[in-house]
Amino acid sequence: MSVTAGSASVIDQVREYWNRRPCNIRHSNKPVGTREYFDEVEARKYFVEPHIPAFADFERWRGKKVLEIGCGIGTDSINFARAGADVTVVELSEESLALCRKRFEVYGLEARFYAGDAEQLGSFVPVEKYDLIYSFGVIHHTPHPERVFEQVKQYCKPETELRVMLYSKWSWKVFWIVAGYGRGQLWKADELVRTYSEAQTGSPVTYFYSFEGVRRLMRGYRVESIRKDHIFPYRIDRYVKYEYEWVWYFRWMPLPLFHWLERRLGWHTLITAVPA
Repeated sequence: MSVTAGSASVIDQVREYWNRRPCNIRHSNKPVGTREYFDEVEARKYFVEPHIPAFADFERWRGKKVLEIGCGIGTDSINFARAGADVTVVELSEESLALCRKRFEVYGLEARFYAGDAEQLGSFVPVEKYDLIYSFGVIHHTPHPERVFEQVKQYCKPETELRVMLYSKWSWKVFWIVAGYGRGQLWKADELVRTYSEAQTGSPVTYFYSFEGVRRLMRGYRVESIRKDHIFPYRIDRYVKYEYEWVWYFRWMPLPLFHWLERRLGWHTLITAVPA
């Protein structure tokens, strides 16, 4: 796990990093902000990460209040809204949030949008109770993740459900980064994973967790389920051209065996929890 330092505050570095390249913004080469663009972004995201819709379980939250921490450009957010949820989203990156707003306008759907640091959630999001608090791949990029979980408590009823994805420590991707970029220097794993965890190199903050680390981080909650999923199997040089060719060492592998490997070495730790 690693956090950088510099002249700007760390949270400002994180904001600027995601403003430069909002997550998934290059999932389509259509004109950014058009319906065609958003349709293609969604199709590609869920093609590459097919476990997301099942984990979010969008339809379950029809008529329920959903708070999303770190909405990015709004792919999951729009699907909660389509399913009939009452959606509130929070995002640190102004560029990402602007695209999320545009997405809702394009599809004629509504949500409440808040820009700010989730470590200070109570200072800018009105405190009310939610049925679901959802965050996929976000909280591990803030300097103090434990503060986010403390802030979230004030938005919880006893039965509020948290669905969170955090990066996995014991994963194929960590091994791949250490072996490929670090030439096996395991003692540099924190720095290497921070640098190479995302499509845009140089993330200012990236944490990754064992199951026990997740439980320590979320000690104010009762973890009801925790599992791993997702190994990225594609050749990156082809993937950036919107071509989907598996790397040679996965190509020979039977699909059931690949999914077995994902459950043991997946990059995404999927957590369902309720207030303790």
